[in-house]
Amino acid sequence: MKKLNLISLAVVVALAGCSDDDDNSPKTLTVENTLAVGSEQCVNGGTETLTGEDSNDNGELDSAEVTDTTVACNAPATSLTASQLAPLTDNEWFKSAQVKVATSEENIAAVVKESGKAKNVILFVGDGMGISTVTAARIMAGQLEGKLGEEHQLSFETLPFSGFAKTYNVDAQTPDSAGTMTAMASGVKTDAGVIGVDEDIERGNCATVAGNELVTATELAEIAGKSTGIVSTARITHATPAATYAKSADRNWEDVSDMPEAAVTAGCEDIASQLVNFEANLEARYEGLDVDGLEVVMGGGRRHFLPKDAAFNSADAVSSVEGDRTDGRDLTAEWKAKYPAGQYVMDQAGFDAIDAESTERVFGLFNESHMQYEADRANDVAGEPSLAEMTAKAIDVLDNNANGFMLTVEAGRIDHGHHAGNAYNALSDTVALSKAVQVALDKTSIEDTLIIVTADHSHVFTIAGYPKRGNPILGKVVPVGSDEPSLAADNMPYTTVGYTNGGGFRNLGDETDADAGYNFAPVTGRVDLTDVDTTTPGFHQEAVVPLGSETHAAEDVGVYAVGPGAHLVTGTNEQSLIFHVMDYAADLVKQADAKLAQ
Repeated sequence: MKKLNLISLAVVVALAGCSDDDDNSPKTLTVENTLAVGSEQCVNGGTETLTGEDSNDNGELDSAEVTDTTVACNAPATSLTASQLAPLTDNEWFKSAQVKVATSEENIAAVVKESGKAKNVILFVGDGMGISTVTAARIMAGQLEGKLGEEHQLSFETLPFSGFAKTYNVDAQTPDSAGTMTAMASGVKTDAGVIGVDEDIERGNCATVAGNELVTATELAEIAGKSTGIVSTARITHATPAATYAKSADRNWEDVSDMPEAAVTAGCEDIASQLVNFEANLEARYEGLDVDGLEVVMGGGRRHFLPKDAAFNSADAVSSVEGDRTDGRDLTAEWKAKYPAGQYVMDQAGFDAIDAESTERVFGLFNESHMQYEADRANDVAGEPSLAEMTAKAIDVLDNNANGFMLTVEAGRIDHGHHAGNAYNALSDTVALSKAVQVALDKTSIEDTLIIVTADHSHVFTIAGYPKRGNPILGKVVPVGSDEPSLAADNMPYTTVGYTNGGGFRNLGDETDADAGYNFAPVTGRVDLTDVDTTTPGFHQEAVVPLGSETHAAEDVGVYAVGPGAHLVTGTNEQSLIFHVMDYAADLVKQADAKLAQ
C-alpha cells in the first residue's frame, strides 16, 4: 500500500486502544504536516492534520488509512523580510520609481494653489505634437545622446502635472489649428477654420464676425498691463499664432490678397494688418482703454506684410517678388512708424544685435514664408535663430516689465513635417521645442511663472511592429534577439514609424527640407526597403492611404504644466480648459476688469 508523503514534520501519536500489548485492535494514528508558504491549501503556509487507524499494523499512516483531514492556515504575514524584498529594493526600476514618488510628493506640496499668483504665463504649443510624436521624439533625443532612447525624457515630460486635452472642433471630429488654438487662447471651443470667434460664425462670411469676437489671454494680459509676446517657427499670421491676436472668418485671410473682394468691401481686416494694428484694434473695443501693444513678435511670413512689388523684396527673398499684398501697404514700415523705439529684424545678425535689456519691443520676420525646419535651418540664406534662441530673447525683453508677461511660443513646423510624411523633421522640431521649454524653465521661477506645454492636435503618425529595445526609432523593425529586420507578409521589411495616410515613400537621402517631398506624386502600395537607409533626413515613411498630404488625427493630446495653478492640469478635459487654467493662475480677467474700471 502507498505510504503518505510527509512534507516536513510527522508526529505519530498512539491514541485509543493502547492499554496493553495483547490488544490486537488497530491503533489510531495522527500525523501533522507543515504546509509551505504558497501551497494550494494555504497561501501563507499552515498545518495539515491527518487522522486514521493503522489497520496493517506497520506503525505508519498510509494514505488509504486516513479517515479525517483538517487544515489550519497561518495568519497573513504583516511584513516582508529584507531578503524577500531584495528582488524589488535592489532593482533600478524600483528605486527610480521610489525617487519619482518622493519627488511628486514634494511637487504637490510646493505648488502654489492660490489664484492670481502667477506673474508670468508661458504657453508652448507643439503644432501637431500628438502622444506618438512625443514618444518617438523622446527616443530620438535619447539616441542622439548615445542612450538606448526609451528611458529618456524631454524637458516638458519632467513637469510635475499633466493631463489630456480633447481636440475636436465644434463642427469637426478631427480638428484644425484655427479652432483648437482659439479654444486654448480664449476658453471657448469653436468651428474649424475660424480664428478668435465663437461657433456662431459662418466660415468665410465677413458679416458674421461682428458680435462673435472672443477675448484672448494675450489681450487680457495686455489690458492688465503685462508685456505680451508671440513667437512661432511658422508664419506669424498662420492659424496658431494668429488665434492669440486676430478675429477672422477664415484662417486663410493672412493678407488682403487672400480675401474675397466681398470681405474686403465689407470691412474685414486681414490677419497681418490686425497684427500691426493690434494695439489700436484692442483700444477701439473698450472705451477709454490705453495699452502699449505687443512687445515681442517673432516668426516667419514676411510676404504677408509686404506689397506685391519687387522693390520691397528683402535681402534674403527667394521669390522674384517676395510680397503678396495687393493693397500696396508695407506693414513693416507701418509698424516701424508706430513704434520708432522698436527694432525690426529679419535675419540672424539683426537678431543677435538685439540688446534685450534696453530694447522696448521687437518685430522679427525671418523668412518669406515659414521659418526653416530645425534640421534645415543652417541652409537659410540670411540665417535664422532657433526656437530656443527666440524664446530666450523674448523672455529677456518681456521681463523688463515689473507687472510680468504673457508669452505664446509655437513650434509650428512639427505639423508641417508630419504633413509632408517626414518623421525626421517632425521629430527634430519636437526636440527643438523641448530645448526651448528648458530655456524657459531655466530663465523663470516656478514660484511666479506658469508654464504650460501642449499641442493643438495630433497626426496619423504611429509607432508599430515589435522592435527590440534601443532599435533606431527611424530604422526598420528589428525584433528582440535578432540583428535582421522583420519581414511583413509580402517578405519586405518595414519601419517602426509610419503614417496612416499621406504622400508615402520618398528616399531623398540627406535632404533636410521635408517639403521637398511634395515634388513627387503619392506612392501607392508597398516599397522594398531592403537596401534603403530609412534613418536619413530625406526618408519619408510609407503611408497606407495615398493622399497629397498627410492629415491631422483626432485623439487627445498631452498637457504638461509647472508653476502656480499647474495642479489644475489633470485628467482629460476640453481643450478650452487651458485658457481657464492660465486665467486662474494669473487672474487675467480680474486684473483686466479692474484696469477697465479705472
